[in-house]
Amino acid sequence: MFKWYTELTKPEKRTYWACFSGWGLDAMDTQMYALAIPTLIALWGMTRGEAGLLGTTVLIMASLGGWIAGILADRYGRVRILQITILWFSAFTLLSAFTDSFWQLMVTRGLQGLGFGGEWAVGAVLISETIRPQVRGRAVGSLQAGWAVGYGVAVLLSTLIFSTLEPALAWRVLFAIGLLPTLLVLWIRRYIEEAPVFAQTRAQTADADRPGIWAVFERPLRATTLKAILLTFGIYGGNYVMITWLPAYLKLVLHLSITNVGGYLAINILGSFAGAFLNGWMADRFGRRRTFIVIACLQAVAVAVYTLTPITLPVTLVLGFVLGTLQSGTAAGTGAYLAELFPTRIRASAQGLCGNAGRAVGAIMPTLVGLLGARVELGAAMGLCACASYLLVVTAAMLLPETRGRDLSHVEGGSEVVASPGSAEASEPGETTMRRVPVSGDVR
Repeated sequence: MFKWYTELTKPEKRTYWACFSGWGLDAMDTQMYALAIPTLIALWGMTRGEAGLLGTTVLIMASLGGWIAGILADRYGRVRILQITILWFSAFTLLSAFTDSFWQLMVTRGLQGLGFGGEWAVGAVLISETIRPQVRGRAVGSLQAGWAVGYGVAVLLSTLIFSTLEPALAWRVLFAIGLLPTLLVLWIRRYIEEAPVFAQTRAQTADADRPGIWAVFERPLRATTLKAILLTFGIYGGNYVMITWLPAYLKLVLHLSITNVGGYLAINILGSFAGAFLNGWMADRFGRRRTFIVIACLQAVAVAVYTLTPITLPVTLVLGFVLGTLQSGTAAGTGAYLAELFPTRIRASAQGLCGNAGRAVGAIMPTLVGLLGARVELGAAMGLCACASYLLVVTAAMLLPETRGRDLSHVEGGSEVVASPGSAEASEPGETTMRRVPVSGDVR
């Protein structure tokens, strides 16, 4: 499962760790808010609906940030825009520490979301264009483990800070630590090179021929764009229900202490770490579409049992690991899959739009949980919203094409090179046989 990493070149490994670290630090800054929700509800008298609205605002802004950053990355380069997005989300996480009201935090967290969405979009494209096709699923999928690491760091910091400081000060200190990711930019500036496939395409494209911001909606890509948005809507809608509300569920419904909440979340995060590697292996071995369908179905069942049935605390602990594995398992597949659906000249903008538009629409779900939570039990609201989202994943995966083995340098013009069915499972260089097929929004 990990042999692919030893075969990467030094530039590939450096790019991998830059994207892994960026995604992990992005997760750390973003998840600090979820961990601070119970404290802010108590200190500011926020309702659950307002708390959900704050989370939704970040995700909507992330969709806008992903699209903007993707467009800029297609024009000015992946590495340069990656640095800017990291600086952006770090700065506004820090500013959130100085807010004193719901509306002030709404502004700073919304602006933080611009960088959050942008970093994911640009980083996913950079690593997808750098890694060879035969192991792209495993390499890009494993980046999702960076989210688990960042989430774990946030939980650890939250547990330590809230255990030693008064709540009124602790949440501010937690947000202030969000400035740390800026240090990664210095390393990226020195060691990370531009993706070769992008550099080659850019050199061959005149400024006047570069696509406009609406190119992803032009034929024949329009249908693929809309289906990809439906896929990510389902993935992130369900995942953000659990990510946003799980800490509050453990504390407010199961009545766990701050220390115990940290322990339960740690188990969930360990599952998320494992899920990233599981998805990558399955996607390269069995195909992208089949992997999405299987994991989403399992996820709907696990969420239903976790939130809608009377289970004991030990079972809750074990299921937390399963949920983490499956949450990461669906999200981990999006980076490589979206990159394989679109040509190089618009790949970053398409990835930014499809990945983050799904976040924006999916962001409705945490707010819906907060609103439903006023009428039904919080667990029931979480379960219903998450399960409905994962059914959309299955639907979208059935409508989209299989892309395992695609050479990104040839997803261009009137045809593209795709691995033939008999060789798509090849994992070693030179084992994939190529054939040429027409490009369309519904290549299968």
